Amino acid sequence: PGRSWFLSTSSREEDSAMENIVTEKKAEESHRQDSADLLIFIMLLTLTILTIWLFKHRRFRFLHETGLAMIYGLIVGVILRYGIHVPRDISNVTMSCHVNASPATLLVNVSGKFYEYTLKGEISANEVNDVQDNEMLRKVTFDPEVFFNILLPPIIFHAGYSLKRRHFFRNMGSILAYAFLGTVISCFIIGLLMYGCVMLMKQMGQLGGDFFFTDCLFFGAIVSATDPVTVLAIFNELQVDVDLYALLFGESVLNDAVAVVLSSSIVAYQPQGDNSHTFEVMAMLKSFGIFLGVFSGSFALGVATGVVTALISFFTKLRDFQLLETALFFLMSWSTFLLAEACGFTGVVAVLFCGITQAHYTFNNLSPESQDRTKQLFELLNFLAENFIFSYMGLTLFTFQNHVFNPMFIIGAFIAVFLGRAANIYPLSFLLNLGRRNKIRSNFQHMMMFAGLRGAMTFALSIRDTATYARQMMFSTTLLVVFFTVWICGGGTTQMLSCQRIRVGVDSDQDNSVSVAIAEGSERRSTKQESAWLFRIWYNFDHNYLKPILTHSGPPLTATLPPCCGPLARFLTSPQAYENECQLKDDDSDLILTDGDINLTYGDITVSTDASGAHTSSGPAFAGAATSDDLDRELAYGDHELVMRGTRLQHVLVCKCNH
Repeated sequence: PGRSWFLSTSSREEDSAMENIVTEKKAEESHRQDSADLLIFIMLLTLTILTIWLFKHRRFRFLHETGLAMIYGLIVGVILRYGIHVPRDISNVTMSCHVNASPATLLVNVSGKFYEYTLKGEISANEVNDVQDNEMLRKVTFDPEVFFNILLPPIIFHAGYSLKRRHFFRNMGSILAYAFLGTVISCFIIGLLMYGCVMLMKQMGQLGGDFFFTDCLFFGAIVSATDPVTVLAIFNELQVDVDLYALLFGESVLNDAVAVVLSSSIVAYQPQGDNSHTFEVMAMLKSFGIFLGVFSGSFALGVATGVVTALISFFTKLRDFQLLETALFFLMSWSTFLLAEACGFTGVVAVLFCGITQAHYTFNNLSPESQDRTKQLFELLNFLAENFIFSYMGLTLFTFQNHVFNPMFIIGAFIAVFLGRAANIYPLSFLLNLGRRNKIRSNFQHMMMFAGLRGAMTFALSIRDTATYARQMMFSTTLLVVFFTVWICGGGTTQMLSCQRIRVGVDSDQDNSVSVAIAEGSERRSTKQESAWLFRIWYNFDHNYLKPILTHSGPPLTATLPPCCGPLARFLTSPQAYENECQLKDDDSDLILTDGDINLTYGDITVSTDASGAHTSSGPAFAGAATSDDLDRELAYGDHELVMRGTRLQHVLVCKCNH
């Protein structure tokens, strides 16, 4: 008996040793496979960058880098799906057990030892023998949370951080109308049209699962998120009219945020009773309340994080350690997204307004090195993340294993997207033009209609949930919509500009030059008074109180607060504010070209040349009085640079502060 016990123990030890060796080999193979999968995406990005250089060198504008990234992704997806076959693992065992639901974690007793297995997904009966191939395709399919938590934040933050505030705020009313009201109109138009399409499919027996009206509205919300990155890149390269650029860019920035909150509100729609898809007024009002609450909460959280970062940079000496300063800025900005998601808000909205707040306040407190670093860092992250997503879109068309392509649904989706965009642009433009002196011309409207591309946000929202038949069909259709708009609409941008006779070669600052001001002085002065009126409501408060408290620029609080608040003003005012009082605050504020005149401000002397060519000078004035020229100077700072070309400036204006 003793000998038999010894042999049994020895046998178990040998089996355990062999098991450990097999486990280590499998772990090593898995590590190599994961490295190869990541290498595929790195090589895709590398190839895209080299081809982009070739296109820019040859001035080839028909295909943008995002469309190119999708083509390379498609090619790799075809190779992975049909060109590579992984041999079947003989150690795989197929067993049958009768349970009512699929457990997320399974404990299996093998010879007295318990092993834990996790659920990876459903496999159809005809794919049981191709488990290894499915595993390879599954490994190049990322968790949707990777897109939301890692790839989207730098894209959205960069949009807010690089926002040209001068042109944005001059068209703020129109941008808000397109982004908020237009997105809601587009969502419901698409939702209603798709519900009719789904009902027709049901009558014809072409519907293979449940598809409710709330699903149609959800589809309308996610495809209402525009991402005209291709068009905007061409606009920037060709220097298209600044108002058209501002309208299109501002709408795309804000409507992404609106679409995210709108889609989450539709998902939260829960009427009382057994049927969760019936119409109920109270449930709809509750969803509307959720929309307002989530958006306003996300907005407040993003602004608060930006203000906290500004205060930290204001009250500390971090600018003496540029690496620490940049690292803190980066982490605070990224954490805004995660904090909002953890609190039940929307990270996209929070990080967008955090970026705008950081550019408005924190940027002024950073050292020159950190200012350049942060701009370049987020520009790089935005470029890599965006091209990665578009490459992954092409790859997913062949590697995603639960596609549902329905021709009738796809055709209906294209028609609905087109009509939804038209219902957004044309009626709203007509209403906006009733109150605008600087009208949105018909060729601008046609260009905005044409430029309503779908991209990263639409893809990220559709891939986040593909559990049901309806969501799988939405995802497959969304991919085709993105491909079509990026390749066809993005590729035809140059031709469309030519067809609509929209002027190009317009410098955003030169457009306000002396020659233009003389030609259209009175009209542009009225336009300036009209276009920034929303911003002027809070600009004086921001200029006189918030800027001095949160930044080292702006007038000292001792000059803007009442005399009774003198001790508090001296405590809160930065010593640098006194030093900067007689100096130019911004890189581009030494010569500000406004809509009707030219102003040169140095210290407390202002010399101006109006549209008629007359010169006026003003001496010391109350430091807290914010004029319209201060507003232009403030807005111009968002552009970070001033380009002076082709202006006929005959006078050299040099003023020195001798006080």
